Amino acid sequence: MSDIEPSSEEALTKEEIQSTPETPQKGAKRKNACTVSSPPFMPTLLMANTGDFFFAVAALMAPKRRSPPVAKPKAAWSSGGNPFKDRMGLGAYLGDPAAFPASVVIAHDDDFVVIHDKFPKATVHTLILPRSPAVNLKHPFDALADPTLLAKVKAQVVRTKALVAAELQRRLGRFSATEAARQAVLDGDVEVEVGEEEEGREGGGELPEGRDWEAEVICGVHAVPSMSHVHIHVLSRDMRSEKVKRRNHYNSFTTPFLVNIDDFPLAQDDPRRDTKHEGYMHWDMKCWRCGRNFGNKFAQLKQHLEEEFDEWKRE
Repeated sequence: MSDIEPSSEEALTKEEIQSTPETPQKGAKRKNACTVSSPPFMPTLLMANTGDFFFAVAALMAPKRRSPPVAKPKAAWSSGGNPFKDRMGLGAYLGDPAAFPASVVIAHDDDFVVIHDKFPKATVHTLILPRSPAVNLKHPFDALADPTLLAKVKAQVVRTKALVAAELQRRLGRFSATEAARQAVLDGDVEVEVGEEEEGREGGGELPEGRDWEAEVICGVHAVPSMSHVHIHVLSRDMRSEKVKRRNHYNSFTTPFLVNIDDFPLAQDDPRRDTKHEGYMHWDMKCWRCGRNFGNKFAQLKQHLEEEFDEWKRE
């Protein structure tokens, strides 16, 4: 079996593994390492300040002062073939993440790059990529056994969950009954109530809190990763995507095959270390929301997921 031929214990297809990574943007403007900009995330600026790492969910639309020309970044494979083929594809984003558009790289700092999953399995699906070459080619179970890296990863997961939750709120908030009071204020139908201590103060009053979208976000690593570089999935839980095409796609996020980041460090006798014995990819497919068992009837599950999505977004 070739290295690109997936085993029955993997989530990705051969076509997904062989997919060519995006190339750096031609003539890309260098961005601050903590900047996130442009679609598909929010069209207005929303900053979530969580320590030294800032998430800007979209760029300001105001005209900007013209910057001096910047030398085109050289691709790492410009003189020796592409080292980021097949299972090594995620490595393309680590060396110079600022060279990629925000439709690909959401945010980055010295420790991590956060990207959009090229084959999203849910409404919002991101990947966290550790940049350190000392750990980023290890199996995730081994990499996350390092307490220093694990602490950094958990902190980054918190930040990325906040970003994914904000994007869910932007996309689906107007459909949610829990968001109705908040949405009415945003639409200008209702004024924000201002308390006595806020009267006369510019910007006084607060938006109603709305739905807890972070509760709708799942995160973890696959017990058998298909790509060589360590990557942590942070995604909405709805599993509604045209990229969910087979049982392995679905079960890789709805069974213990996805190991929650909060479960690390993982015990040596944890059954998730033995995926062949557990056979997660061969489990019956069950709806993540209602628990209905579809066995191996994938087409019926997909139709059901559309119905569940409509109800879920309206909660």
